[in-house]
Amino acid sequence: MSDGLKRPVRVLVAKVGLDGHDRGAKVIATALRDAGMEVVYTGLRQTPEMVVNAALQEDVDAIGISILSGAHMTVFPKVAALMKAKGLDNVLLTGGGIIPEEDMQQLQAAGAGKLFGPSSPTGDIAAYILEWVKQNRKD
Repeated sequence: MSDGLKRPVRVLVAKVGLDGHDRGAKVIATALRDAGMEVVYTGLRQTPEMVVNAALQEDVDAIGISILSGAHMTVFPKVAALMKAKGLDNVLLTGGGIIPEEDMQQLQAAGAGKLFGPSSPTGDIAAYILEWVKQNRKD
C-alpha cells in the first residue's frame, strides 16, 4: 500500500441513541471508502455496548460516532469507558456532528480524538484518521 500500512484502515461508523438522522454518517462512510479505507456502518439506534462489540468483532482501527441529538457528553464518555474495559486502547475514538467547541475540548481532554463539525471537509477527516492509524497501529 502506498500509505505504508500493511492492511487498509478499518473504520466503524456509528449512530448511537435515538438520533434518527444518518445522512452525515453515510456521507462520511462514503468519503472514507473513497479514501481507500474499509468502512463498517452499524446503522441507526445503536447502544454504546453494540458499537464497542462491533468494533471488537470487526477489528477496526477507529470508531467514528456521528451525533446530532445533543447526547455527545454522555455517548462519547460511555463508549470510551467501554473501549477501555475491552482493551481497545489502540483504537481511535473520533466523530462529529452538532457538538459545541467547548464540549469538543472537554471530550478530547477526556480521551476522545479530534472531533469534527458539520462543515468539516471530508478529506480532513480521512487524513486525520489515516495519520492517527499510521502513528498508533501495531502492524
